[in-house]
Amino acid sequence: MEPEVTFNRTNTVTAIHPCYEIDNFNFILTKSPSIICVLIYAFLMLLSVVTICGNLLVIISVFYFQQLHTPTNYLILSLAEADMLVGIIVLPFSMAFSFSSCLYHEGLFCKVKDSFDISLSTASILNLCCISIDRYYAVCQPLSYRTKINHRVVLVMILVSWGGSALIGISVIIAGLNNETCEERCLIDVLIANTIGPIFSFYLPVILMLCIYLKIFLVAHRQARSIQNTTCQGKKSGAAVSKMERKATKTLAIVLGVFLLCWTPFFLYITFLPFSNDPVPVPLIETLIWLALTNSMLNPFIYAFFYSWFRSAFRMIISGRIFKGDYSNSRLS
Repeated sequence: MEPEVTFNRTNTVTAIHPCYEIDNFNFILTKSPSIICVLIYAFLMLLSVVTICGNLLVIISVFYFQQLHTPTNYLILSLAEADMLVGIIVLPFSMAFSFSSCLYHEGLFCKVKDSFDISLSTASILNLCCISIDRYYAVCQPLSYRTKINHRVVLVMILVSWGGSALIGISVIIAGLNNETCEERCLIDVLIANTIGPIFSFYLPVILMLCIYLKIFLVAHRQARSIQNTTCQGKKSGAAVSKMERKATKTLAIVLGVFLLCWTPFFLYITFLPFSNDPVPVPLIETLIWLALTNSMLNPFIYAFFYSWFRSAFRMIISGRIFKGDYSNSRLS
């Protein structure tokens, strides 16, 4: 996802990208890349490969193993598909046509890349939000969970996530197309690209997830205390309850902490960008973009590798056992 940024061609670029050089106000790939440039692109290629492979494992697992055919795992499947497309489309195209190369010359390819960038990144965020809603009903309303979160409801949640992300991506790109008709950036374009877009793509989902996970933690804490008061079996029971609380706290901290660490700096940057008159260093912009996209690589580890049945599925896939026989009905531990 790349922000709409206003640059005056007379401004001095305070920091040049290590893989690019300036030619007539355009960034072009240098013919003699530095060691730093080679290391950057090696890291980004590794990031893309790990993102694709990690999410592909999740997709194969949910499709192949019958035990994983549940509404919750279908949401994880949708998230993995969005993140894998980030690894296939957004990451490689962002390497070949980085923000630097599109800084002063926004051709058709750059606009198409931006559209995929915004849509897929938003789809990933909205799918995370749907997973938090699913977890809320599973923990806070377990008796009515199966009636409220069924396959039809999950399908609607997935369609809303992908449809909403596509709408946001298209809206931001349409707003960018109007730049050519304005001597300065139009107010409505600034509102859409730097205010309305981030609100629906990030701030509202984040507020919703924070409220949901806080409620989940409070309910889990209350349930643990209730179990402790009911059993009254001494120190062993108290230690088990304490362990449950620590595990719940750690899980929520990982989920929210990694997500906010990856995405908050980027969205704060594009939100306050219109209020800054100073040119923004290009390396800083790209660092924030790549940090945000890294979340697509981490999601499989957070939402899938955490569960033992996914780990069992991954081992069977990586070892090639599923190609030697029919293990689709295997019991995953």
